Amino acid sequence: MNQTDFAALYSQHVRVLCQRADEALARGGFDHLVIPSGTLYYQAFDDRDYPYAVNPNFKAWLPLTKVPNSWVVYTPGQRPKVIFHQPFDYWHVVPDAPNGWWVAHFDIEIIRTADEALALLPRDASRCAILGEPQSALGGFVPNNPEPVIHYLDWHRAYKTPYEIALMREAQRLGVRGHRAAEAAFRAGASEFEIHMAYCRAVGQDANELPYGNIIGLNEHAAVLHYTDLGRTPPQPLRSFLIDAGASAFGYASDITRTYAAGGHDEFQAMIEAVDVAQQQMGAGVRAGVDYKQLHVDAHLSLMGILKDFGVLKVSPEAALATGVSAAFFPHGLGHLIGLQVHDVAGFAASDKGGRVERPEGHPYLRLTRSLEPGMVVTIEPGVYFIDMLLDEVKQRGHADSIDWTRVDFFRPYGGIRIEDEVLCTEGDADNLTRPEFAKA
Repeated sequence: MNQTDFAALYSQHVRVLCQRADEALARGGFDHLVIPSGTLYYQAFDDRDYPYAVNPNFKAWLPLTKVPNSWVVYTPGQRPKVIFHQPFDYWHVVPDAPNGWWVAHFDIEIIRTADEALALLPRDASRCAILGEPQSALGGFVPNNPEPVIHYLDWHRAYKTPYEIALMREAQRLGVRGHRAAEAAFRAGASEFEIHMAYCRAVGQDANELPYGNIIGLNEHAAVLHYTDLGRTPPQPLRSFLIDAGASAFGYASDITRTYAAGGHDEFQAMIEAVDVAQQQMGAGVRAGVDYKQLHVDAHLSLMGILKDFGVLKVSPEAALATGVSAAFFPHGLGHLIGLQVHDVAGFAASDKGGRVERPEGHPYLRLTRSLEPGMVVTIEPGVYFIDMLLDEVKQRGHADSIDWTRVDFFRPYGGIRIEDEVLCTEGDADNLTRPEFAKA
């Protein structure tokens, strides 16, 4: 997609944000929405700053992720304003002058020092809903994050505008490019660190630009759900490879996972293929009105059916779910909302006024409990793992007879399998954002 297309989509996106802000401010009883981009945060006992992370509420309005000490100000009935911090600085790179598809929609004020923003912010801070972290405070403008405003805006962030979906498709394209390079490096016998570097080169983003730390696990390391240690020496023999890695596109994230078997490991490859088929069926279940909690429970039954077919389980999928045995093999949730943040906000929200929809009992790590509606983008990431700690708990709870431990011993050296796509809920069939990129030549 070219810049002209983004410009047209962005115009409609800003109108939607203004409409949402009007309602959120009315609910909170405020006159202005004020959003700091965030500040640099310095390490204790040092003059080094932590990697800067822009306020997600700020980048919802602007495709800018590297402009600390800047602000968005919106007053109903007026054009939104950007206070753009472009310091005089010879120690660091200074942000380019405002440019791109967004500039025509804002009044722009350039400031050279952070304190200059005070004269350009609304006069009465008490009439402002200020969304941000405590360290973003400037003078009397201290983030207050009023709940009626936050609840409303977070809830509606789940419904992506066409502009946002276009950027998320771009994040998919970049992420898949990295995944292809990572698989090639794995096939060539590279270490975890070398695979990570191949991924970053292909995406064109370094570790601080990626939406989260790459999970790259060879062999048993695939059983560590958030494995990020990146070994420098490839294990021998090489059996399996799990990669969970995404990319960023103007502040929007992708989150993609694939698992591969080394040559000659046919039974594990067959299990990967079975999980892949099941994962695609789960993704097709993303439809308007569907309860995501039920998708998660159904995923347990599907995955336990696979383990039953491969001789790992000796009981029915239903029995494994009822006794908690299934959670030893599939301990995390089926997925989550995604967009400006990898684990996007309001996954548990009961409505735009707040409240909470709790997780099903026995599923403490599910990150989304809402019913699906058009415009939502969710991840679908089923997994099966062979994790000693969790399998030991099965024995301690008296369910050892549910499992064929000889089969567990066979699959344990492979670690596990996870496959993850992002899926857009529409008025009709699910729109898988990830698979078409892998299908391209």
